[in-house]
Amino acid sequence: MKFSVFQISRKGGRKINEDRMGYCYTSAAAVFVLADGMGGHPQGEVAAQLALESVAAQFQQEARPTLPDVATFLSDAVLAAQHKILYYGIDRGMADSPRTTLVLAVVQDGMLSWTHCGDSRLYVVRQGQLMTRTRDHSMLEQQRHKATEDGKPVTVNRNVLFTCLGSPARPIFSVSGPLRLLQGDRVMLCSDGLWSAVAQADIVRELTVNPVAVAVPDLVEQALRASGSASDNVTCLALTWETPDVVQPTRAVATTEDVNEEFFASTVQIGWADAQAEALELDDAAIERSIAEINDAIRRSGKKAS
Repeated sequence: MKFSVFQISRKGGRKINEDRMGYCYTSAAAVFVLADGMGGHPQGEVAAQLALESVAAQFQQEARPTLPDVATFLSDAVLAAQHKILYYGIDRGMADSPRTTLVLAVVQDGMLSWTHCGDSRLYVVRQGQLMTRTRDHSMLEQQRHKATEDGKPVTVNRNVLFTCLGSPARPIFSVSGPLRLLQGDRVMLCSDGLWSAVAQADIVRELTVNPVAVAVPDLVEQALRASGSASDNVTCLALTWETPDVVQPTRAVATTEDVNEEFFASTVQIGWADAQAEALELDDAAIERSIAEINDAIRRSGKKAS
């Protein structure tokens, strides 16, 4: 594999940065992941970090050096991240578990596959055209094409999501692809702090005319300037795909052609191996029982307050 990759995250106008991003790769496969911890719930940054660590750990375990089944990996990765976040909240007796969005993509055999939960996005740009982007799991996106009786678009708060990781409900997601990558294709993952502040046409243009090492910081700065002091966290990770027979000596290209099958690299630091092993023993039935107990506690506390 050959690809150029660049990532950056800025706090914006928020007190803390709840976004997380990273990527891992072997000699024959790579996974790119981004999570946006949700405000309004406790420890969103923890949920985002747990999601990244979970995906990275699963990729390291299964990519030998390729994933046996990419679609299965993506589905399992989302559900494993969900379990890790729920376990974190249950283990600490939290009445409301941390929550996060998640978008992740796998490149293997020159093919791109992806999935997401929430409103963090993936864009694919080819030769100046938007090939595809993910559709947000939000009320706004769901009703975007609906109209009121007077013909005006339905007005919905874009921040209202109907699925995420960390919620007691099973996350809603679907696996997309595979899409064969061509020389120069750009793949970008970003949080809503970027796409909500920068027009889609500007995103496509920036990714087309500049290498990702320039486009990513430019887009992040545009989002920060557009939102001003009210800016959300802004996080972006993007890659340019290089076909094996094309050499671009002026670009900083990561290549795995000369590494062995045991090679593994990651920008995600995994620091909770013991908790991870413990969480893997918590099956769906146990999680459902714990969720029911949390919900009962919430209902009881609500009755006392009234």
